[in-house]
Amino acid sequence: MRLNCGDTAPRTANYKIVSAEGDVVGNVYMNEGDTLPPTDVSGCHYELD
Repeated sequence: MRLNCGDTAPRTANYKIVSAEGDVVGNVYMNEGDTLPPTDVSGCHYELD
């Protein structure tokens, strides 16, 4: 499941931060209902771990 900053976390979990090239560049733990924060690198998105 691909998510962007500003989206709401659908469940409590670790979310991978994925670059435009498909590389995992980090992860963040979010609680269900929290808003996903902006990423440090432009063009990244989140995926459920």
